[in-house]
Amino acid sequence: MIFDIFTENILEQLCAVLADTNTGLTGSQISKLLRECGIDDPAPSFSKRVRLYEALKARQLKDRSGNNVVGFLQKAMDPVRYTGKSMEFESKRQDLNQVLIFCGYMIGEDGKFHTRSTAKTLTEAEERAGRLKTELMRRGVHRDVLEFCRAELLQENYFHAVLEATKSVAEKIRKLSGLMTDGSELVDQAFGSGKAGMPFIAFNSQQTETERSEHNGMMNLMKGMFSAFRNVTAHAPKVYWAISEQDALDLLSIASLLHRRLDGAIRTPRMV
Repeated sequence: MIFDIFTENILEQLCAVLADTNTGLTGSQISKLLRECGIDDPAPSFSKRVRLYEALKARQLKDRSGNNVVGFLQKAMDPVRYTGKSMEFESKRQDLNQVLIFCGYMIGEDGKFHTRSTAKTLTEAEERAGRLKTELMRRGVHRDVLEFCRAELLQENYFHAVLEATKSVAEKIRKLSGLMTDGSELVDQAFGSGKAGMPFIAFNSQQTETERSEHNGMMNLMKGMFSAFRNVTAHAPKVYWAISEQDALDLLSIASLLHRRLDGAIRTPRMV
C-alpha cells in the first residue's frame, strides 16, 4: 500500500505527540528508531520535536510517499515496546489517533495503521475520541466502572469495555466475600441462601418477601450479565462479536447499578 505524503500540519502534530517533553520518545530512542527505519537525521542538534519533524519531512519528500513515516510510527508504537506499560501505550495511541483521524487513518491495538472514515473538524475528532466516556460521566456512572475501563474508554474499544466492566463486578464480589470463584458460580456462592437459608452477602435485611425478591432479582441480574456478556467476550474474538456503542453504554450502566448496590451490601453471620 502506498501512503500519501502527510501534510506539514499533520506531520508536525504527530511529531509533537511522539517527541513530547514529558511522555514522548527520548533523544536516544529517536536516534535508534531513525537508524532502524533507514531515515537520515539531518538536524540532530535541534529539539526532539523539530529534529523528528525535519527527518520525517525530508524522507517523505524524497520518497514521494508517506510510507517511511508510517513505518516509523508503527515501529515507535510496537506494543512490545510498551510491555508492562499498557496505559502509556493507550494514551499515546489515543493522542496519535486524534491527529490521524484527519487523514483517514488510525493506529490499532496491534500498533499497525488501519483506515477509518476521515474527520472534517477538530470537534468531530474529539467527539469520536471521548464520546463514550463523556456519555458515561453524564449518566453518573459509578467510579469503579470508569476506573476499570479507563484504557478502553480512551480508545472507545467497546468490546473490552464490556469485558472489563463485568470483570470489575466480579472482583468487587470477591473482595466482599473472600471467595475465589467467578461468574455465576461466584454469585451463587456469595448471594445464594444455600443450606443455611441465609445468603453470605445480602443486599437488604431479608426480612420481608419483597426484600427477598429484590435480593434474588439482583442475583439474577448479575448472573445474566456474566452469561450474556462476559462469557461471550472472554471467548469470542472481537472481530466475530460486534457490540454497538449503545449496547456498551447500556451494559456499563448496568455494571454501575451493580457496583452501587454492592457498595451497600453486607456480610451476614453465615459462614461460607
